[in-house]
Amino acid sequence: MATAATEINDRDQFAGLTPSAAGIGVSLSNLGIGVLRCGLVGILLFFGSFKFTSAEAQGIQPLVSNSPLMSWLYSILSVQAVSNVIGATELIFAVLIAARAFNATLSAVGSIGAIGMFLTTLSFLFTTPGTWMSVPGFPLPVPSAVGAFLIKDLFLLGGAIVTAGEALRTGRAVNVKQA
Repeated sequence: MATAATEINDRDQFAGLTPSAAGIGVSLSNLGIGVLRCGLVGILLFFGSFKFTSAEAQGIQPLVSNSPLMSWLYSILSVQAVSNVIGATELIFAVLIAARAFNATLSAVGSIGAIGMFLTTLSFLFTTPGTWMSVPGFPLPVPSAVGAFLIKDLFLLGGAIVTAGEALRTGRAVNVKQA
């Protein structure tokens, strides 16, 4: 939901275009941000809920156990408990991001939390053995199935950055109006 102040700022991006093209540009940008936000919420809800299953707890164990940032969790919690904590975190971020219609600041907090989470997940590409492989005749490493699954978080990271920025910008515009 864009405020009048953010729409004015958004229109500056489209300066030099015809008024109708600028309006379409603003509408498409706002729609895109909404789609990103809904996509983030949906993916976090789905995978966050899945973390409460034994299959997913076992599935993420190689990723988490090879992470210098997260492996310590297994010294104090069971495999399932670690997965549950990660799942609960994902669900909390999803709810916070979804709160955008009611509270931009809460949504920004959720998006910023998701940024940290996706950066952590992307670090698994470098800490988990077997995420990259070589293909004869191709000079660069290519992701394995696990690596390819993790790479999708690069796009989710981008979505979290965009939604955090939009929520912070909108929250600021509202606060400036109230002052």
